[in-house]
Amino acid sequence: MHRSLIRHASQAMEYPLVRVSGVWLLLIGTVIAVATLVGGRFELNPFVFMVGYGVSLFVTEFHPYVKTRFAGPGELNSFQKKMARYGDISLFPLMFIMGGSFIPSGDWRMVWLGTLLATGIHFLLFVPVHGKPMAHLSLLCSTIALAGMLLSAVPFLYFGLLDGAVKMAFGIYLVSRRSSNQPPRVPAELLDPHNAFDKKFAGEDEQRI
Repeated sequence: MHRSLIRHASQAMEYPLVRVSGVWLLLIGTVIAVATLVGGRFELNPFVFMVGYGVSLFVTEFHPYVKTRFAGPGELNSFQKKMARYGDISLFPLMFIMGGSFIPSGDWRMVWLGTLLATGIHFLLFVPVHGKPMAHLSLLCSTIALAGMLLSAVPFLYFGLLDGAVKMAFGIYLVSRRSSNQPPRVPAELLDPHNAFDKKFAGEDEQRI
């Protein structure tokens, strides 16, 4: 039992689409930053955002070059596929609950902060799909959105640009990653302690001879 647990811990967890996710974050982060800069009365320009979102989605999901260039070997396992599906499905209900309720009042600041918060929360579901960096990204993006809600005197511009910058930074980081975690180095004596014990004493016998 002990030996099987050690062998399991030494295996690499595969994240074949982690670099594709990095491309997506880099693109959507840029879109959020640009849409914020030209936000006007909407705080974050919805027309620029929707066009940019559509282009980013097409590039990462349907453009063959991106998948060929950035996808790693292998494919997602059944659990990862399930979590990715849950993550995609959860985003829009979260956006509707946290941001959509402010649309009738025309409070665009809260609409977009709620949307950014929903996005940050939904990143948690992608931790099994792309690795631990998604948990850190979730925490940072959620914190930025909550800070924007609490610090109402601070213009939305700063929070929108910061959110976009964080996504771009994580995108660059993920693009530079390998498709799997490096397995921890497990000493041979832990994997096969009896064999290591025999080798140790065999070596001592040779020295005596």
